[in-house]
Amino acid sequence: MNAPELNDALRQQLQNGQRTLREAYEQHGSAARLLHGRARLVDNVLASLWKNFGMPANATLVAVGGYGRGELYPYSDVDILVLLQDEPDAALGERIQQFIGRLWDLGLEIGHSVRTVEDCVSEAARDVTIQTNLLESRRLAGSAALYRNFRTQTHAHFDAAGFFHAKRAEQEQRYNRFNHTPYAVEPNCKESPGGLRDLQTIIWMALAAGLGTRWEALARQGLVTDEELRTLRKNERFMQQVRIRLHYIARRREDRLIFDHQEALASAFGVKGTKARRASEVMMQRYYLAARRITLLNTILIKNIGARLLPAPSLPPLAINARFNAVGDQLDIADDALFQREPSAILESFLLMEQHAGLHGMTVRTLRALWHARDLIDAGFRRNPVNRALFLEILKQPRGQTHEFRRLNQLGILGRYIPAFGRIVGQMQHDLFHVYTVDQHILQVLRNVRRLRMEEHAHEYPLLTRLASDCQSPWVLFIAALFHDIAKGRGGDHSTLGMADARRFCRDHGIDREDAKLVVWLVQHHLTMSQVAQKQDLSDPDVIRRFARLVRTERRLTALYILTHADIRGTSPKVWNGWKAKLLEALFLATRQLLRGNEHEALQGISERQESVREKLRFYGLRPGTEDAFWKELDTLYFLRHDADEIAWHTRMLYYRPRGEEIVVKARPSAVEHGIQVMVYTPDQQDLFVRLCGFFARLGYSILDAKIHTTGNGYALDSFVVMNPADSEHTRDVVALIEHALTQKLTQPGALDCPAGGRLSRQLKHFPIVPSVTLRPDERGQQFILSIVAADRPGLLFLIARTLMEHGIHLHTAKIATLGERAEDTFLVSSPHLDNTARTIKLEADLIERLSV
Repeated sequence: MNAPELNDALRQQLQNGQRTLREAYEQHGSAARLLHGRARLVDNVLASLWKNFGMPANATLVAVGGYGRGELYPYSDVDILVLLQDEPDAALGERIQQFIGRLWDLGLEIGHSVRTVEDCVSEAARDVTIQTNLLESRRLAGSAALYRNFRTQTHAHFDAAGFFHAKRAEQEQRYNRFNHTPYAVEPNCKESPGGLRDLQTIIWMALAAGLGTRWEALARQGLVTDEELRTLRKNERFMQQVRIRLHYIARRREDRLIFDHQEALASAFGVKGTKARRASEVMMQRYYLAARRITLLNTILIKNIGARLLPAPSLPPLAINARFNAVGDQLDIADDALFQREPSAILESFLLMEQHAGLHGMTVRTLRALWHARDLIDAGFRRNPVNRALFLEILKQPRGQTHEFRRLNQLGILGRYIPAFGRIVGQMQHDLFHVYTVDQHILQVLRNVRRLRMEEHAHEYPLLTRLASDCQSPWVLFIAALFHDIAKGRGGDHSTLGMADARRFCRDHGIDREDAKLVVWLVQHHLTMSQVAQKQDLSDPDVIRRFARLVRTERRLTALYILTHADIRGTSPKVWNGWKAKLLEALFLATRQLLRGNEHEALQGISERQESVREKLRFYGLRPGTEDAFWKELDTLYFLRHDADEIAWHTRMLYYRPRGEEIVVKARPSAVEHGIQVMVYTPDQQDLFVRLCGFFARLGYSILDAKIHTTGNGYALDSFVVMNPADSEHTRDVVALIEHALTQKLTQPGALDCPAGGRLSRQLKHFPIVPSVTLRPDERGQQFILSIVAADRPGLLFLIARTLMEHGIHLHTAKIATLGERAEDTFLVSSPHLDNTARTIKLEADLIERLSV
């Protein structure tokens, strides 16, 4: 058979074989039969092609990695090693390349390496990934003697202890990439904590230690109990099924449970939705519970393998009390029946972990005993005053809450003790900014609150660290963090529903009346400060006064500031930015000043603010009166909406303006990380704001804040804060670019600079946002507040600005808030047309129509 005919025959063999394997899988549903079957199919194809190429008798074709283990997922790479006696000459090297090329032609995705035995030994010693790949190998074709030599040499040079340490460090790095949680809303079933890689890591470590290659072997070695063996098998099968189904759904190698595939995955598993939850939510909760069990078993088995491979010196246990000992740096129960005999010791174990800094973990038998004891936590356990006191003490300790609450959740104890928490374990959040399940988000918020009290992180947010460190009864904030989102998924306002849960917890645990009132109030208002800071005009004294009337006391204000900061940071790394931090801080400082009876700058009258500006101008060397001519062009609203620093900057840039110069564009780095403040002074024109939005959008900059002002002599004085993290290292160059390019654009305006449109994100396909537009008069009835919620996309602000211009609406300020893929923008506008109901309805309809596209 010539080469083309062989290619066609092998390609057909692969296609027919894979189709048959899938049809059989749909009938029997066995993951193992599919994975081994595809490996055998590929084995036959590779062996046939190797033989056809007439490879040297002293060369060997070896399967490595997952393929070497005899498992191939539907679209997985095929990892092979071409093992040679000596370095290949040019002719052999060319033949090997042709062989690999033919494999690609057959439709296989090949990962290959060409090495001698000596290469394998030396490279494996330097790279744990190569060492792992070679650990699971099978001879496919070629010299059996060379393969035996390869196995002998690699085994002789294998450092089992070093490999164990390297794989443990590798897992830690992998966990770091996924924020140490299996509860991401789009997890990776292979790489995320609790995924297949956790199970493979155990087998690799066991293989390296000579303890076996299968779960049954580990059971015979006494490393796992019979119940754990059943749990391992069950959850491994589940994860294998998930990965197989993902490959078939995506028709490619795809290991992420992205939103695009979750409904199809649920359908493939036969999962049905309920009245309250989608099928995908039910499916994902099954996934998270399986991942949680795998992470726990991974912890137990790695500890056991490590103890067998690297036995620690036999040290007598040190008694902590009558119930617990310290074995090295591990907490150990005094006897296996402890929790059955004294259930209160369940919570005591976590308290001891916090109280003893020398303890860095729990022994395997303690973890096992806690896992089995979780069912002892019932209504009677929860009513027991001793247990209530212990749980409160866990919250009140000066250290350790982050780790111990994660451990409480991993072992299923937290959800048993607080049943409302148990209902949100593994619960998806169907919005576009939370990247974790509800329970994991809550634990992230608790961690963020705790982090603010740690000296080593004081440089991150110095003001918040000082506030948190001085906070009276800081554990109150931990309780508020635990309950702020606990009522999600029940229907209705989760803040209101969560108040009842928080109130009940405080009453049951005997918490002081004032502390309890603060917890309940924080749960009720945990979203308020964020909404005020991001959607209202903080330069308006009435906004600050209304917020101050709501919080009433400095203790409430401080607690709400800390919780709000921790909450936003706990949603997603993409949601938090320096601009949000600045807004929250500005609202906090202004409100605190008012509560203390002092006048913050935002509450100053015009004369006081102007005097503050004059002091700044004197600092820059400007003579008294220099500012007078420029300030005569400005009205009261300008001085109310801009702070003293902005007014001083504008004055320094514009007081000396020579006659005839009509356009001034200045930019400077903003106090916001990656932010740039831009000032535009130019003869006013109807489409100016639209043009400015188009300019920034074309540059790829996001507008965070805009203040629009028209001076007495008909000039526009517009201020922007824009941000583009991609240019964070070149701020000075960007400042010069903006000043030059924007001046040129305004000098020669031409047609509107429409930004390029962008595709909606894939998340929006599954969680579409229905645009909403609301228009209402402000408190004084002089202007209107326009609130818009829409799917965020490139050019969104340009689209809104152009629509407002077409309707003759004058824009005064813009507050831009982006939460993941969701834009929530607030504008202060005015127009004679807004008193006309028909014109207002037409404006709202046009905005919704354009935002829906």
